Amino acid sequence: MMFETKRLIVRRLAEDDLDAMFAVYGDADTMRWVDDGVPLTLELCEEWLAVTYSNYATHGYGMSALVLRETGAVVGFCGLVHPGGQKLPELKYALLREHWGRGLAGEAANAMIAYGAMAFGMQRILSTVAPANAASIRVLEKAGFRRTDPRRNDDGSETLVFEWRPQQPA
Repeated sequence: MMFETKRLIVRRLAEDDLDAMFAVYGDADTMRWVDDGVPLTLELCEEWLAVTYSNYATHGYGMSALVLRETGAVVGFCGLVHPGGQKLPELKYALLREHWGRGLAGEAANAMIAYGAMAFGMQRILSTVAPANAASIRVLEKAGFRRTDPRRNDDGSETLVFEWRPQQPA
């Protein structure tokens, strides 16, 4: 276990998380907000596990399982990653659709930011979101992220970019 919140146990991914990962990232509604919007296959989820283990070895962190304390079920994933080798860590999260709207993403995001800052000394964390994903924009804003310049994609669309920095004393 890495840390706990009021409702979640957050731990490193394990091989037996593959089915839960596929349930989240194989879901078309969830994936409409992630990368190119295409659900992942089971094989791609297996590759993601391998990438995550590499991230643990390289950085000491990566994607993590979100386990609901009351049931012990994996309800989603959250972590700090470096997509495409980007220098700054990026907060990523996704939940099973039936757990949307319960505040779990915000709970996980806030705790993951605190973990990154305390355990790894992170002073800047990015997060990206589709402009139409109002729920994730609210999660990020409530977690203290501020909008920066959007990223222009190869297809001409934009991805919103948010940045977190520790609050400075007033």
